[in-house]
Amino acid sequence: MTKLLPGMLCLCILLAGFRSGDPPTKAQLGEQLFFETLLSKNNSISCASCHQPQHGFADTAALSLGIHRTPTKRNTPGITNLSGRPSYFWDGRAATLEAQALQPIINPDEMGLPIEEAVQRLNASQRYRQLFQQVFNSPATATNITQALAAYEKTLETANSPYDRFIAGDDNALTEPAKRGRILFIGKANCNNCHSGEDFTADRFKNIGLYNGTTLNDAGRYDITKDEHHKGFFKVPGLRNVAVTAPYMHNGMFRTLREVIVYYNNPNAIVPDGIGRDLSLGKPLNLSEQEIQDLEAFLVALTDDRFTHRP
Repeated sequence: MTKLLPGMLCLCILLAGFRSGDPPTKAQLGEQLFFETLLSKNNSISCASCHQPQHGFADTAALSLGIHRTPTKRNTPGITNLSGRPSYFWDGRAATLEAQALQPIINPDEMGLPIEEAVQRLNASQRYRQLFQQVFNSPATATNITQALAAYEKTLETANSPYDRFIAGDDNALTEPAKRGRILFIGKANCNNCHSGEDFTADRFKNIGLYNGTTLNDAGRYDITKDEHHKGFFKVPGLRNVAVTAPYMHNGMFRTLREVIVYYNNPNAIVPDGIGRDLSLGKPLNLSEQEIQDLEAFLVALTDDRFTHRP
């Protein structure tokens, strides 16, 4: 059976809604906007160009390319399971999904389109005039554009992974290596010190040692707060679907989960001059080769079926 990609699926739903007389929902309109190249200055990219559905709505490049093939400043994170987070982006500069949805559109290095021009373009389209009228009972505005995009992003919640089935009582849902990896995650490897809760993020900012002021000079949270103590701090990402969102870290410097684990096993061996690294990362974990493999198996088991069984 042929599966539909998210944009195709939403279009089918919208068309079905027109035929049945049912109006489209805010999230369905948001999905259309998410895949809409009209929202980039030169009509070349959409939100989905960097947040690729088949890769957990992340990108496969260390730094995504915006309009004119301009590299973005940081790695594109996955955007599943973002509902209810207190802050967004690696530096936490947005407090709501609506504020987050606006930034890539207007960022000159990403989609590069002033929001006023985005409003004009959508209202010049007969199709979008009809959709916004049906959903919001008004033309497109800066506010309802971001509301629709945020509504779609709120539908990207995932909780159907082998790990979820294991927690629900299916002892066979996890492989034996993944079971051992789970014990390591909450024990010897101390991963849950930062990656805790249902979505494996404590919604905090941490300095894991990837800032040295020279070769690694992205100051992260400091750029927003201007607090010297925040240099090298970045938002702790959730780990659901992490196996399909490579490469990793704010700069995409690690290509595989294994590389990430090897770094945490002994950060000083990879970045010996990291400034302000969290004290919890001060000593090597001394994970064996088997333990590294087991921990990776557990992280892979956090992948929702929608990505494991993608077309």
